[in-house]
Amino acid sequence: MGEIYGTGRPRKRWGRRLLITFIVLVIIVVGLLAVADRVAASYAERVIGDKVSDQVAQQKATSEKPDVTIEGFPFLTQVAGGRYQAIKIELRDFSGPAGNDKTIAVPLLDIRAGDVKAPLDTLRSGNGDIVASTVTGTATIPYSQVAELIDQPGLKLSEQGGKLVGTAPVQALGQTYNVTGTAELTVKGGAVQVRFSDVKAAGLPDIPLVQNLVNSYAQKLALDLRVPALPLKLALQKVEAAPDGLKVTAAARDVALNSGGL
Repeated sequence: MGEIYGTGRPRKRWGRRLLITFIVLVIIVVGLLAVADRVAASYAERVIGDKVSDQVAQQKATSEKPDVTIEGFPFLTQVAGGRYQAIKIELRDFSGPAGNDKTIAVPLLDIRAGDVKAPLDTLRSGNGDIVASTVTGTATIPYSQVAELIDQPGLKLSEQGGKLVGTAPVQALGQTYNVTGTAELTVKGGAVQVRFSDVKAAGLPDIPLVQNLVNSYAQKLALDLRVPALPLKLALQKVEAAPDGLKVTAAARDVALNSGGL
């Protein structure tokens, strides 16, 4: 019995060594696959970023280099399946022409492409399109910039209860009064329309002459804000007052991410 017991111990040690070796090999393989996955994703992100940069330049706009992130892991599994969960594209310091020799600049244009289809044959051959079923973009135009575009002395804009509120000094009856009004925000013809209503001036008498003066001033605050042409065929859809500026939302459908014209 002693000999049988003695011959079993080396076999156990050998078995443990095999197990340890197998675990190490698995870790190495997983690590190599993770590196390969990241390299492949980085290449695809760079290609998409270059295409977006090209269109930004074509539209006479400027921005920092696009920061593209293909979300979801592993990337290679998505490649094999020909479908990607989502792609995030960030354009910082985006600015472009807004008509009438004016320029609009936003700190960040945040773009999300969803349900992206890219057949494996397209990636191999370069023929065909990588298509995003939906694309949305959001950006916030600072209130200081909106006030500059309206161009009325002393105008200050802010958000109160989800509404855009403007205050400004106005001269009436030989005195200066603070006028306050709430703006209606709508999207029409690819532009953000800002129209102030319910404009009041504390301390002014409620007489037709004064009210006509206030209404006339409210008309001067009207603004048609034309947002610069956006990449990826994004079209303006919605605008709302946010704490730090006007938040605009744009959208598009069935957009080719690898097309030169996008």
